[in-house]
Amino acid sequence: MSDLFDYDAELRLHNEHFRTAARVGSGDRVLDIGCGTGQSTREAARAAVTGSALGIDLSAPMLERARRLSDEQGLANITYQQADAQVHRFPPTRFDLCISRFGTMFFADPVAAFTNIGRALRPAARLVLLVWQERDRNEWATAIRQSLTAASVTPHGPDPFSLADPTVTERILAAAGFAEVGFTDVHEPVHYGPDSATAFDAVLRLWEFKDLLANLDATGAEQARRRLRTTLDAHHTDGGDAHHTDGGVYFDSRAWIVTARRRH
Repeated sequence: MSDLFDYDAELRLHNEHFRTAARVGSGDRVLDIGCGTGQSTREAARAAVTGSALGIDLSAPMLERARRLSDEQGLANITYQQADAQVHRFPPTRFDLCISRFGTMFFADPVAAFTNIGRALRPAARLVLLVWQERDRNEWATAIRQSLTAASVTPHGPDPFSLADPTVTERILAAAGFAEVGFTDVHEPVHYGPDSATAFDAVLRLWEFKDLLANLDATGAEQARRRLRTTLDAHHTDGGDAHHTDGGVYFDSRAWIVTARRRH
């Protein structure tokens, strides 16, 4: 079994919205920030038939899988690079479109990071991001965290909700040289597997929840695992409705699609 969490399966419904919003053109040169195992990069490369797609990520194992999948699918106009988008020296004014599916929330200095990314974009190039809304609007974060801690706790470490506030995010992007900032609500569930046993294994691959268990003693960790199994069982559905067509373990979530343009 792979140690990599399957974000593509988790975000299948979100990805449909994201792909539509990205509107990759046939000749676009696309930059994908935080590309992970490359699903969004490959979709961009397929749409940019006379263009190209470059995926950037910090994770070597994810990029290894991304390259293998791209090779298997015969995509010749795609490349991947292990790099930190906050400081990487991109070719200036190279790209027509920058996309990122939940890959821009962890910047230590977001204004500096988006300024650096902006330098890689031609004037008027588009930026399309998918980011989480507030934590309390994301059941996957609140319910699972509470099951593992038996209490509502303030998390520490990297913040997946750092771009949740549209006012803050618009200010960051404006300071980094972007204009025409817009926000579109995405209300879709996340999917953690076809059954609660699979979902249990999947959840414990997520660094945020793995760290919670690591801080507990043996008794506390076992109690937390039992509570997690109960929570996952409660979120299992047999499918058949608009949001859960395939059945499995689902949690409610809210995200933003953020769009902007690099200023001239």
